Amino acid sequence: MDDRRTGRILSSLSGFYQVQTPDGTVTCRGRGHLRRGPDIPLTGDMVEITVERDKGMVEKILPRRNRFIRPAVANVDALVVFASNVNPVTEPFLIDRVAAIAGNQEVAVYVCINKCDLDPATDLARIYEHAGFPVIRASAETGEGVEQLRQLITGKFTAFTGNTGVGKSSMLNALCPKLSLATGEVSQKLGRGRHTTRHVELYQLGEDTYVADTPGFASFDTEQMDVILKENLQYAFPDLAPYLGKCQFHDCSHRAEPGCAVRKAVEVGELEQTRYDSYLRLYEKSSQIKTWELK
Repeated sequence: MDDRRTGRILSSLSGFYQVQTPDGTVTCRGRGHLRRGPDIPLTGDMVEITVERDKGMVEKILPRRNRFIRPAVANVDALVVFASNVNPVTEPFLIDRVAAIAGNQEVAVYVCINKCDLDPATDLARIYEHAGFPVIRASAETGEGVEQLRQLITGKFTAFTGNTGVGKSSMLNALCPKLSLATGEVSQKLGRGRHTTRHVELYQLGEDTYVADTPGFASFDTEQMDVILKENLQYAFPDLAPYLGKCQFHDCSHRAEPGCAVRKAVEVGELEQTRYDSYLRLYEKSSQIKTWELK
């Protein structure tokens, strides 16, 4: 008789999965159709496995609440997007693209601005507070904001994401020092960090609190991220919501049409210019998507 169990994937590396079950963690491979198919198991997936002689096989991925291509995680309650205004300086577009992808799947987004001991990033914080996101001003070095972040993620499955070098692993160490995760130095010349996190790994910080540490990304990596259909993009920006349905044309794309309530809100300062600029950039990318390519 098969020893069948249900568990959560804690990490995925080179075709091996660490699956947490009520009877302990089991190292598994994926059944053939899960290795070759387009829908491979992801960290955070709930899966059905069989176990024989302490070796496991992932048989089935259980229904997902959500999934992301980059970071490669599933079933998250929230994404914590890390940013900084010094070594490296985070481009708002990187935050906005991740936030839009999460918004498209109705996943909560928190913005954690790290390294505030070096630069308070006042303008960056203002942009996202004005846009309605919970913003944590933090420093993994001094401990600023650590408890505020802990309160936000307690009882949830969250994924830490952001550009390379912003201190995701350092913040995880601050939240749980016993993890002792490797952290990398940031190049002073290039303003970029080294990829110390090579794959997505899930850490349990409390009984119902899980955090996925994910590899950092650079500007060009956004090309590998999930795509959003242009007709859905406006709904992925929560700060646009008060103005939707108030434009002169019901099918307004909020780019150049007369009587656009969104553009008017930008002009009078009710919407942040950088957020609107990101919307335009993403709309241009979305316009190039062919619906059949998403099948």
